[in-house]
Amino acid sequence: MLRICQIKLPLKRALVVGLMLFFSGQVIAASSTQAAPDFTLKSRSGENIKLSELRGQVVMINFWASWCGPCRQEMPLLEQLYQRYQSMGFTLLGVNVDEDHTAADKMLGNVTVSFPILFDDQSQVSKQYQVKAMPSTFMVDRDGQVRHLHKGYKPGYEEDYQQQIRALLRE
Repeated sequence: MLRICQIKLPLKRALVVGLMLFFSGQVIAASSTQAAPDFTLKSRSGENIKLSELRGQVVMINFWASWCGPCRQEMPLLEQLYQRYQSMGFTLLGVNVDEDHTAADKMLGNVTVSFPILFDDQSQVSKQYQVKAMPSTFMVDRDGQVRHLHKGYKPGYEEDYQQQIRALLRE
């Protein structure tokens, strides 16, 4: 078994993952053996959102920061994905990791998003998910299992996101 981002994989799958890492350097495919750590965070709208209450939906968790250029570049593309797939059982949680909401709120004044923005100002959730790169995006299946992880962002990743969302929605 090979451990990648705390996810145990059988050897055959580990080889596939290794090849993916070799060619992309950023995308990690995971087996459905690790449950996404549950959390509750306050959203920008003031309500608390608990991940486990979203079971039955495909959930994209995107950790981002206001100081992160690739995060800003990716945000409108994430909004497009959210708009396209939310009616099919998909939701997107944008988890801001800034210690102070002010910078995030200022950025969101210039970038309109309708998906929930959550604040992890104590870094508790980002530590649970072992976030080391900004942005970091986790794809969680309907059963609450982490299935894909993307570290960083480069133009074109949204195509990978879309393929993964479609596949998880079909399951």
